[in-house]
Amino acid sequence: MKFRQLGKKKKGFPSKPSIKILESFNNQHPDSLYLVPLVCNEFTSICPITGQPDFASLEIVYVPRIKMVESKSLKLYLFSFRNHGEFHEDVTNRIFKDLWKLTDPKFMRVIANFSVRGGIAIKPVVQKFADDVETGDHQQILEMVTGWDNAKNHMK
Repeated sequence: MKFRQLGKKKKGFPSKPSIKILESFNNQHPDSLYLVPLVCNEFTSICPITGQPDFASLEIVYVPRIKMVESKSLKLYLFSFRNHGEFHEDVTNRIFKDLWKLTDPKFMRVIANFSVRGGIAIKPVVQKFADDVETGDHQQILEMVTGWDNAKNHMK
């Protein structure tokens, strides 16, 4: 397995978001139905109109098929939004689409919990099942996601 980002000694961060930053590896358990939650509590982007910073916690939850996202490349990809101007809804959909394209999962959900600015909190949610997910798996995935949601709410 060869990764471009993992173990890289060069300092610095990508300056603009691109799917090319993301890397994947093979799922070692493709016959198992399991949930992979990834939580980023320090996501930052900027408003494309005012240039003001926007802060959010991101939650990416997916059920892998063949490919999984490599976490350092995900960290660098998410960091690349730091100086990038894009509306909350667009950021959330872009992250979802890039990760979906990279991993082709059975299920994925991205929640962006942006901090209040101007008295309004914007919290976009993008969620999708792959077209070929069987009914039984569909139900089991929903139960796992509900279990994750309940568990994280108890951790607060």
